[in-house]
Amino acid sequence: MTASSPSSPSPLAQSRDGHVVTLTLCRPPHNFVDAQAMRELADTLATLDGDAGCRAIVLAAEGKSFCAGADFSSVPGGGEAMDPADFYAHALRLFDNRKPVVAAVHGAAVGAGVGLALTADFRVTCEAARFSVNFNRLGFHPGFGLSHTLPRLIGAQRAAMLFYTGRRIDGREALAIGLADELVAADEVLARAQALAAQISESAPLAVQSTRATLRADLAQEVRAINRRELAEQQLQFRSEDFREGVQAMAERRTPRFNGR
Repeated sequence: MTASSPSSPSPLAQSRDGHVVTLTLCRPPHNFVDAQAMRELADTLATLDGDAGCRAIVLAAEGKSFCAGADFSSVPGGGEAMDPADFYAHALRLFDNRKPVVAAVHGAAVGAGVGLALTADFRVTCEAARFSVNFNRLGFHPGFGLSHTLPRLIGAQRAAMLFYTGRRIDGREALAIGLADELVAADEVLARAQALAAQISESAPLAVQSTRATLRADLAQEVRAINRRELAEQQLQFRSEDFREGVQAMAERRTPRFNGR
């Protein structure tokens, strides 16, 4: 969740077809995200807000995963000196854009990857996709505003189940509980997301944007408010023994042995 070097290659590619702009995460195979990726994505969305030719946006990704969240593999000692404040400062800007976004979730969406998918208005996925909000299994509090966006979408009870257990669900179950909006074949996810965005772009753009603003109401402010608690909890828990154990257990592909410290 720390920023990359300014010389790092761009994590984002952009293409356009009619009134639809497709933004593609370009960090295959797993598209781990950091502050640089969030800053560039937020800046691009802000620019597209001022682009009258853009009426809808598709958020996609290269490689095996849609987004496997943050990369903990290089964290010293399994969790020392981590501070996601800069990451969230940019990530929460994704809730400020005015134009509708369709996420094409073709593979794994894990942790912050689910948070990223939930910044979109709609999610198109496939049965082979995997969704997991595995924060508690790694030893820390959920982030990215998911404490608000996930229960808002699927209900508090289902959200609690996914948070507490960290279990993975496939695209079919994601559709059944409302986490995804459409289920298609794996090789059709991007095309269907673009087709849905094109369909949205055929509606009157000012009407769509104003309707979206009404439906989302104070979402950006609510997410920022809850993220203040998320951030405070994470900053404490990233120094815990449980977090170090959670990261190590993930690396070793075993069940973590937490001690509550």
